[in-house]
Amino acid sequence: MDPKELRADVPALRDGVYLNFGAHGPSPRYVVEAAAEFQRTHEYDVPVADDPYEAAFRAFDRTRERVASFVGASPDEIALTESTTAGINAVANAIDWQPGDVVVRTDIEHPAGVLPWQRLRQEGVEVRVVETEGGRIDVDAFAEAVADARVACFSALTWTHGTVLSVAELVDVAHDAGALALVDAVQMPGQLSFDVTDWNADAVAAAGHKWLLGLWGGGFLYVDSDVAETLQPRTVGYRSVETPTADPYEYAAGARRFEVGSANPAPHVALREAVDVVEEVGVDGIESRVRRLATYLVDGVPAERLYSPQRPESGLVTIDVDDPEATVARLAEEDIVVRALPEPNAVRASVHAVNTRTELDRLLEALEPEW
Repeated sequence: MDPKELRADVPALRDGVYLNFGAHGPSPRYVVEAAAEFQRTHEYDVPVADDPYEAAFRAFDRTRERVASFVGASPDEIALTESTTAGINAVANAIDWQPGDVVVRTDIEHPAGVLPWQRLRQEGVEVRVVETEGGRIDVDAFAEAVADARVACFSALTWTHGTVLSVAELVDVAHDAGALALVDAVQMPGQLSFDVTDWNADAVAAAGHKWLLGLWGGGFLYVDSDVAETLQPRTVGYRSVETPTADPYEYAAGARRFEVGSANPAPHVALREAVDVVEEVGVDGIESRVRRLATYLVDGVPAERLYSPQRPESGLVTIDVDDPEATVARLAEEDIVVRALPEPNAVRASVHAVNTRTELDRLLEALEPEW
């Protein structure tokens, strides 16, 4: 399968120009069908022919194994979550915080990497914010901020600028300071290759409903096996423990302790299908095509209007316009879908391998009145 064939299987891409994959990636038919078929079987056939819980657990385990292979982890290091936000919260809520503990984040984190720490700040945890410039983190400033921190939370790929950060270097800095390194990687799967082992991060939160073209609800959380044993989730259910009827209970080994109860397996069945499709197309090929198309778009935008790098590092291209909300609405009337960002005050086009130069030409032509 190639990107053109994949595009043909995504009904939402038939009409208009869709350039908002960084928010939501519309699914191909077979991803939706995989979820629907599981749901149909689970509700119509399994109650009599099988055990609904065992069938669900098998589905979860297959996805856990598939995701682990995809990101370079072992299955016991993967928890299946609802979203990136759920993954970050799961880690944040599993630490025995004390007043005066320090969390470090950057000033360009998605709300998923901001709100959990705001809540902890109300409980006496200090939250330090490292200022960035042009979507870049100054490593010295980061090192100074994490010197006595308990957790450092940052993105692998910035949702604001489309810049790829030096995750392994930042993780090393955090570890040198004795801090746990928690990475928001949601913009990576499906457009750029990565391996959590290479990063050496303690935890990585992501989801499949963006560039992977999966369904909402198909999130995942990587937690290093040794680190997982030091974390005690406050939300506990029968999937979180070794023996649900034991008193006292014992947390499940590894990352599975972050799974709770009777979640719907269908989004994770879809996630497994989405990973299979992306790997069939080829992650390296997707990455190179994304960067070629993003470069084509960037070359058509006046340099002074770019917040993203002149040489794109991803498919996220952020463009300065006078009134982002009005521009997004105007483009929508021309069947071109982009999004407005709150900071920087700009519009962002998310260019996937399934997009075409013709679509980018339409966007550039529609943006000309902005210059």
